[in-house]
Amino acid sequence: MTKQSTYTSYEQLPLFLDAKLLSALLGISRSGVYELMHEAGFPSVRIGSRIVVPSKDFLEWIDAHKGEDV
Repeated sequence: MTKQSTYTSYEQLPLFLDAKLLSALLGISRSGVYELMHEAGFPSVRIGSRIVVPSKDFLEWIDAHKGEDV
């Protein structure tokens, strides 16, 4: 079972989101998050060996994909 997010508004999100945080925000497994991070069009950024997602780009991606099966 994945953990629930403790954030109550978008403004509280950190500048960059990692797989653990995205898992809690989306309610999916970390492996599901890593699959999503490697999808074309998903706003992930590689910094060294880490893959992170800028929170602003993530929110824009969510808005663009409302109601779609991704």
